[in-house]
Amino acid sequence: MAAVALEFNSEELLYDVKNYVYIEGCVMGEKGERGGQMVQDAAEDGNLDRIMRVMDLSVAKCREILYPYACQPMREATLSNRQRREDRYAIELEVPADFSQSTLELLERLIHEYIVSMAVADWLSITNEVKAQVWEMKAREAEREICGNLHTRIWRTRRRVHPF
Repeated sequence: MAAVALEFNSEELLYDVKNYVYIEGCVMGEKGERGGQMVQDAAEDGNLDRIMRVMDLSVAKCREILYPYACQPMREATLSNRQRREDRYAIELEVPADFSQSTLELLERLIHEYIVSMAVADWLSITNEVKAQVWEMKAREAEREICGNLHTRIWRTRRRVHPF
């Protein structure tokens, strides 16, 4: 077994979230809809707390999705719901020594996309419900791909030798 850590810089995640909500707000403004500025305000201090909470939740969900590899013994007997601003998120995995590097790289990119899509979807659920559904579908697709790529690597595949 090999120890692997997938690290996600919160500033990079926030950068992507801010870019997506900015674009969504600009598109809304071009269509003559009100609220384009509200969509773009995700990066404001009070609103940023909500984005960070959704990112925390998304990382926790990814750890649970990756349970076969991310299972860790309990460290804290008491958990708190106080707001934390993480500089980085890490998902620590124990993978077989022959686990594919390309699969890890794909998982890292899919998880990044999932976290960002969930944050954008949550913010848009407050400011533009119609567009929130699009981002929720993107997040679900990323989650499905994470699960699909993970579960194809759990067991070795054996191919039978056929004469034809």
